[in-house]
Amino acid sequence: MPAKKVSPPAVAAPILAVKNLRVVRGRDVVLDDLSWRVEPGQHWAILGANGSGKTSLLSALTAYLTPSAGGIELLGARYGGGTDWRELRRRIGLVSSSVRQMMPDDEPALHTVLSGKDAQIQHWSRARPAASELAHARRLLRQVECEPLAARPWRVLSQGERQRVLIGRALMARPRVLILDEPCAGLDPVARERFLLFLENLGRRRDRAAPSLVLVTHHVEEILSVFTHALLLRAGRVLAAGEMSRVLTSANLSRTFGARVRLRREAGAAGRFTMHVLRNAAGKFPAVVC
Repeated sequence: MPAKKVSPPAVAAPILAVKNLRVVRGRDVVLDDLSWRVEPGQHWAILGANGSGKTSLLSALTAYLTPSAGGIELLGARYGGGTDWRELRRRIGLVSSSVRQMMPDDEPALHTVLSGKDAQIQHWSRARPAASELAHARRLLRQVECEPLAARPWRVLSQGERQRVLIGRALMARPRVLILDEPCAGLDPVARERFLLFLENLGRRRDRAAPSLVLVTHHVEEILSVFTHALLLRAGRVLAAGEMSRVLTSANLSRTFGARVRLRREAGAAGRFTMHVLRNAAGKFPAVVC
């Protein structure tokens, strides 16, 4: 009897795949041959100096910036490949200062969360939301620890409360990727730690609706143990990408920021990172040649 053929195990498609992405504006190459993959179960931190291409990458991922070359795939669907880009945009949640600044001052927190259904500011007011949508928005407010704030207008929310409400808004469309663009900016030290604890709990969810997290930051102390991988950018290119333990090193961060730095991590699996910029004997910050 001939041996029975055994099919190879199915390989899960990446959540996000960026392939040879290139963005040119005028004579400036903003992103140059950038490739990056987010696999199921991964949470990423993106670091880079000002001008490294972080903002342009996020704009391309959320379909607000058209690449000059290369491609972006989300769950196997390619941007510009016959798939409605507006539908793809809804699968990537975004929490950033640009979104925060556009919120109407008198909008209640519940309505802010509801507006995330179609990723449009104040869109909730154009049609009466369905009872199921209202229930989902209330569940999200409870999940982001803001249920008592449902009727409170945006103008009186603290910075930390606004960030959590915006995460609820981003989760309204059930995205597969949640991008947090410098979410701790403007938070005082205590509010930052409370927010990071909330973010860590969010990242440890294991239900099917839990999105992959992508944290964009300048500060290594904000990178919690829940983040498994790191992407380092310099001058629009990938300097290093991969598992956190391999990528986040003093040498790589020195090249990323163009100056000598020393990275340290507290003892234990949940140890936090700290980074110090080193000076020479003359008190200068010597540049690192890449």
